[in-house]
Amino acid sequence: MIDKIRMAELTSEEARQNLTEDAVVLLPMGSLEDQGIHAPMGDYLAADLVALEIAKTARADGVATFVAPVIPFGGRDYFDSSHGGISISHATLAGIIDDMFACLTRHGIRKIMIVNGHGGNVPVITEVALRWRHKAGLFVPSMYLWQVAYGLLPDLIGAEKAKKSSGHGGDPLTSVGLHFYPDLLRADLIRPAPTGAKVKGLEVSGFSTLRYDGVNIQAPIEALEATETGAYNCDPNLSSAETGEKLVARLAEIGAGLVRDHVARGLHD
Repeated sequence: MIDKIRMAELTSEEARQNLTEDAVVLLPMGSLEDQGIHAPMGDYLAADLVALEIAKTARADGVATFVAPVIPFGGRDYFDSSHGGISISHATLAGIIDDMFACLTRHGIRKIMIVNGHGGNVPVITEVALRWRHKAGLFVPSMYLWQVAYGLLPDLIGAEKAKKSSGHGGDPLTSVGLHFYPDLLRADLIRPAPTGAKVKGLEVSGFSTLRYDGVNIQAPIEALEATETGAYNCDPNLSSAETGEKLVARLAEIGAGLVRDHVARGLHD
């Protein structure tokens, strides 16, 4: 098995020899948006690095796994208000994923898994994956990293701490960032998420919801209206490189297991 893992680093001859019908390709994607005033905006950086760890772990199990170039721009949502952020329409993102699937399958590469780092990508991934299953029998699972990580945190750091540290701008992404690229984070800007935001006289209860009469109501609000620091419902001070290391190890283990046990086998019934 060739040592190179990133598809972009393969020569064309190496691609012909190694990107066979037995190879697994991981497609990392994320976003460029406010991740908290202390953290780099590109969560795609973390998604790309986690995909690399998944591939390394899968290779240790004997599965020829490669990482495609990361899609850095996320599907447009309430984070479009992020200063300096770049997002793309759902139609554009769907077109990119569509075209990537088409290019890979043209050459017989059908063992694909998405490694996603942005919630706004989820509906688009679902739409495209279903379309390709219906028209070509392609079955592409997607691992939404931060959703998985939220579920892992209580066991890794304790339920009480996880409840306080988890949230946008906090765990899991801040801890993962402290593990992968601590030099890119600004410790001097870390602070607990602000509270008490209101829009149109109603309490903000989420990035897309307002609270009325004890229930959440969907509303067209923007992230900056929910929090001026990018952090929401969490304390990023509780994040740590140690937590990030534990999270990455488990994400790599889970992702590689899915690759080994299912994706590499063609996800047969």
